[in-house]
Parts: sequence; C-alpha cells; structure tokens
Amino acid sequence: MSFTGKATYSAGSGLPELAEDVSDVIGIVSPFETPLLDYLGDPRREAMGTVHEWIEDALLPNFDHLNQTVFVPDPETATSLTVDNGSRFRIGDLVRPDGWSEVMLVTNVVGSMLTVVRGYGGTPNATLEDNLRLIIIGNAALEGAEAPTARFTNRARKQNYTQIFTASVWVSGSMQAARAHGVEDEADYQKQERLRELIRDLENTVINGVAPASDQQGSSTVRRTMNGIVPSIATNRFAPGQGGLPDGGGTSGAVLTEELLNAALQRVWEQSNGPIDTIVMNGAQKRMLNEFLGSQRSFGPDDDSFRNLVNVYESDFGVCRVVLSRWAPADTVILLDSSRVQVMPLSGRSFHYKPLAATGDSVRGQLVGEYTLEFKNENAHGLIGGLSVTGD
Repeated sequence: MSFTGKATYSAGSGLPELAEDVSDVIGIVSPFETPLLDYLGDPRREAMGTVHEWIEDALLPNFDHLNQTVFVPDPETATSLTVDNGSRFRIGDLVRPDGWSEVMLVTNVVGSMLTVVRGYGGTPNATLEDNLRLIIIGNAALEGAEAPTARFTNRARKQNYTQIFTASVWVSGSMQAARAHGVEDEADYQKQERLRELIRDLENTVINGVAPASDQQGSSTVRRTMNGIVPSIATNRFAPGQGGLPDGGGTSGAVLTEELLNAALQRVWEQSNGPIDTIVMNGAQKRMLNEFLGSQRSFGPDDDSFRNLVNVYESDFGVCRVVLSRWAPADTVILLDSSRVQVMPLSGRSFHYKPLAATGDSVRGQLVGEYTLEFKNENAHGLIGGLSVTGD
C-alpha cells in the first residue's frame, strides 16, 4: 500500500519545515597558486628602502667582434683589423676567430685598429667577415718586461622599486554576527580571500611587472611599480631562427624543441659562471617540453598508466627544475639562475592585516604588503619568446 504519512515532498512550498542541508566546505575554483614564489622561497634579507639597489661587477671581457666590411688585400690575409672595442686588446694577445682554428698575434693596438700576424704558429688562415667574434686566448708577456698598464672594470649599481599591494576588508556588524554556511567568522574569511588574491598578484608582478618610464619612485600622481623578470632580461632575449638559434619548425609558428632549448641554454652559459637551474613556463610550453620524451617512451604489457611529465631537465648547461606557472606569458620560456633572484619585502612590510577605525556598524581592515624583485646580473638569465602556443 502507498505511504500516507508526512513526507518531505509534502512539507509545503519551499520546504519551510525542514532544516537546510548545506555542506560546511566552500569550494573555490579560481587559481591562486604561486609556484615560482614557493620555489624561490624566503629572501635572505629585507629591502631597506623604496628604491632597492645592489652592485654588480664583471671581469674584463676576453672577446670582441670585428667591425669591418672591407679587408685589404682580402679576408684571408688582411693584417689590419677594426674591432668594436680596441681597449679589450693588448700587444701580445693571441686571438682566435670564433669557429676557425687560426690564431693571430696582436702586434699593435691604436684605438679600435689592430695590427696582427696572421696564421700564427702555422695555423691555417680563417676567412674573416664583419661582426665575426674574436676570442682572446691570452696574452704573452716579454721576459723581463715592465708591468703592463693597469686595467679594471667599474662596478655598476642596479636598482628596482618596491610596489605596494593592498586590499580592503569591510563587513557589516549584522553580517559578522549572522550565522553563515561554511564560515565561522566572516571578517576572517574575507582576510584569507583577499590575501590569496594579493599573493597571486605578487607572483604575476614578479614575472611581468613594469616600472613607469619616469618618476619610478612614484609621486602624488604616479604609482610606484617594480620591474618584473620578463622586462628585466635584455641581453639574452632569444627568438627562434634568430641569432643562430634553430627556427623551431611548427606550421603556425616556432615550436619549442630540445634543440632550441639547448641552444639558448648554451648561449647563456657562454657568458655566465652560474648555470641556469630554473625553467619557468606556461601550460602551452610545458606540454611541448613534455613531448621531448615522445620518442623515448616505452611500455610493457603490464603497464596500465601513461606518464607524460618532465619536472627536471638536465643538460650539459645546467640541471633545471621546471616550474609551471600560469602567470608566465604563453609564448615564452624563462631561463633563470635562481641564486640571483630574490623577492623581498620592504622591512616590516610583509603582507599583514591592519584594523581600521570602524565607520558606523561595521568591521573594517586593510591587507597590505610592499615588495620588490632583486634580479642580479640580467645577462645570467635568458628568455625564449615568440613561440607557438598551439604546438603544431
């Protein structure tokens, strides 16, 4: 026989007699993870001013480039050479054109003009050309000679600016007192949500932030912003098919390949004493990196899982931890020496909550933090841009 007693479906319109059954767990789908900040970890010290400065130095360069299009009598035998920076050379230097086995002996230096002995030691002559790299092997001093003229480099002072990140919390007295599903303290819940947003924005700014062209310290009308990693890299900005790098080979743009990545890592290694140890990329490029394993995969008859993941990339030019960050530009791969990168707060200004005076029947406060990026030796890092985001 059918049920004739009281049932939930007969409890009236909108079920006013029944208690609501609502889970106490609130689901959040918005991305707020910060993998790069997590990887870099806590800074070794705090910034002490809104303009944060550090000092960089470099050894005397042991290379230069030819700046000459006409060679007399010809590129194989010319002994008068014009270079970009004559001050890098001394009489007695042994010089090798990059890519050739010839060694030349410098016998005179006047301004940017070198006089050399070609084919020194019986080495075969090279065919010189404009912009050819000349590598200074070393200097041969005369026995009993006076000390050479002192040469030195000037240390350079670099800087970045602190940027203020802030958000407000404002909850009415009634909302704070009312019982809410999944929330015991509304003001505390709002603090957590705004803090997640601020830390997310900090990582995005560390990667992509740009300082204003003028009044970088800020003013009553100019907001102070910091330079991020991508705008800070100037020397090693690579594009597929340019500067001797492979062109990729995709039908809709240059595709990240192992050959291309290794070529960029080598270029950075050639001018830095610290290897690249971190590769930061978005999802599109991470998929291409994972495909490096495509031809190497093998599976047995009992295998029931498919693995397509590269967390560490090891090459002759560095063992690199791969950091997947959704805030990295989709067409870009960032190559970092993490020992030269710090995200630091202004002293006493890490993210914190400041209660504000209530105006009326409410709870008010402000979350605030002030941070900067210390990015030492920008030529120790690299960037590959202009890559395809579709992978074909």
